Amino acid sequence: MFTSELNPTQRVSALKSLASEDFDVLVIGGGVTGVGAALDAASRGLKVALVENQDFASGTSSRSSKLIHGGLRYLEQYDFKLVREALHERELMVTTLAPHLVKPVGFLYPLQEKFRERTYVGAGLALYDILRGFQRALPWHKHLSEKKVAAIAPSLRGDLINGAIKYFDAQVDDARHTLAIARTAARHGAVMATRVECEELVREGKRVVGAKVRDLVSGKRITVSAKVTVMCAGVWSDKLHENFGIKPGYKVAMSKGAHIVLPKSAIKSDAGIILKTAESVLFIIPWVDKWIVGTTDTPYKADRNSPVATKEDVEYIVEQANRVLLPKIKVSEIIGVYAGLRPLVANATNSNTTKLSREHTVDRPVPGFVSIAGGKYTTYRIMGKDVIDLAVNDLRRIVAESVTEKLPVIGSDGYFALEQQSAQLAEISGLSETTINHLLSRYGSLVSEILEIIAEDKNLAQPLSPDLPYIKAEVIYAVTHEGAQSVDDVLSRRTRIAFEANDGGDSLAISVATLIAPILGWDAAAKKKSATDFSKSLKNERIALSKLLTKVR
Repeated sequence: MFTSELNPTQRVSALKSLASEDFDVLVIGGGVTGVGAALDAASRGLKVALVENQDFASGTSSRSSKLIHGGLRYLEQYDFKLVREALHERELMVTTLAPHLVKPVGFLYPLQEKFRERTYVGAGLALYDILRGFQRALPWHKHLSEKKVAAIAPSLRGDLINGAIKYFDAQVDDARHTLAIARTAARHGAVMATRVECEELVREGKRVVGAKVRDLVSGKRITVSAKVTVMCAGVWSDKLHENFGIKPGYKVAMSKGAHIVLPKSAIKSDAGIILKTAESVLFIIPWVDKWIVGTTDTPYKADRNSPVATKEDVEYIVEQANRVLLPKIKVSEIIGVYAGLRPLVANATNSNTTKLSREHTVDRPVPGFVSIAGGKYTTYRIMGKDVIDLAVNDLRRIVAESVTEKLPVIGSDGYFALEQQSAQLAEISGLSETTINHLLSRYGSLVSEILEIIAEDKNLAQPLSPDLPYIKAEVIYAVTHEGAQSVDDVLSRRTRIAFEANDGGDSLAISVATLIAPILGWDAAAKKKSATDFSKSLKNERIALSKLLTKVR
C-alpha cells in the first residue's frame, strides 16, 4: 500500500496530502529526532505528516562524529542511566535495526602511566561493558601491552605510550541512517515533504490544531490540519518558539563540534584512537579509507544555518592529536573539514517541562503542541518514542505502544545473508566484489534497486570518480528513491563526497547536475544554478582549510 520511495512524484503527492487530509500528528523537522518521531507515530497506526524546510539531515544529523556509542565521559559524571540506555540502543542498531549502516569499530585508549591509569581506565571500561549486560554483539574490552600497541598502532608515540585498553563502539553514516529512517516512516504511511517551511501555527482558542507551511520550491502556502504538532527542531527550537509566539519550558544553547578528514596514510593504525583532552575527548575514527578526527566543543552564537570550522578549530584538533602521534599530522594532509551544532538544553525554572534524561527534554507548553530538544544521535529512537508518548495525550483516544525497538529500517531485512553472498552478486551483476560490498554497506538489501538501474543502463555502473567508491547509479538512485533535489543533497548527504574528496566534490558538481537534471526536469539554467550553489556552499565550508593551506605554502 505504501512505498519508501522519495522522489519528485512522491513529493507532489505529499503536498496534495498536506493540503487535503487531516493528520493525527504533524512533525516539524527532518533530522534524526524528527524522522524517528514520524516513524514511531506511523508505526503505532497514527496518520502522520512531516515537513522539513531543507533536506533530511541537513543540520546536526549529517555533521556528527559518526559514532553510535554510550558516551564514556558520562561515566565520569555518574550518569549510568544514560550510558546504559545508549549502549542498549547501540546493540539494537548493530544487530537488528540497521546492521548494514551501523558497524562495530574498535578504539584504543592509550595509557601513559603503567599502573594507576590502567587501573582507573580499566575499571571504567569494565563498567562500560557491564552496563550493556552479558548478551552483547560487540567484544569486551581488553588490556594491551606496549608491544601489542606498537604492532596495532605504529603511529602512537612509543616514548609516551605504555600500553592501551581496546574497547568497541559503533559508527554510522549519520545522513544515510537518518534518510533510511525517513524512508521507513514513509513505508509505514507517513507523508514526508522536504523544502517545506513551517511559518505559523493554526489555533482554535488556546489549542494548536495544525500549521501553515510554505512550499519553498513553488512558493505555495498550505494549511495543514493536525490534532497535535510535534516540533523536533534542534538548534532552531528557540527561534521557532519565538516565531510561533510560544513560551517553552527550556532554552537551547548551541555548541559547535568541528572535525577534520585525513587520508588513511596520515595515521598508521588498525584501530581508532580516543584521547582525553582538557575540554572533553578527541576521537581518531577510521572512515573507509580515511580518518575523521574531532571534535571541538565550543559555544556558538552565529548563523545556525551555516556553521563552519574555523582556523582555530582545525589547529586545536591537529594540536591535540599530535600529542600522541608520530609522525605528526600535517595541515597539508587534511582533505576536508566540517562542523555541526549540538543543541544543549536547559530547563526553565518552574516549568512543566519533562526532563526525561540528562540529555533530552520534552515539553508541552500549550495544548496540541509538543516539542523535544537535546539528546544524542545514539538515542534518537528513545527520543522519538518519548515525544510521541507525550503527544498522543492530545489525541484523546487509546493509542498503541511504541514498536520501534523491534522495527528494522529499510535495507536491514536479509542483509546478513546478502553479505555472505557478495561474490555471487558480483558475478551476476558484473560489478566488482569491492563495489558490491560498498553498495551493501550503504543500501543493505535495497542493493537490488541499484542493480535494476544498472541493468537498464550499463553506463551507470561506472565510477563517479576514479578516486572514490561511488558509482553513477547511486546518483540516479538518490533522486528516484531518496528524495534528493539538488547537487548539494547528492554530494553532501546521499554520498559524503563533500568531505571525502580532495576538492570536496567541486569538480563533480556539473557531472552530478547533468545526471539528475532529466529526472528533476531542470533546464540548462537550473542545472547550472544547482552546481554553482553547491560550489559556493563548499567554498564557505572549507574557508578555514584554505586559509591554513595558504599559510603553510
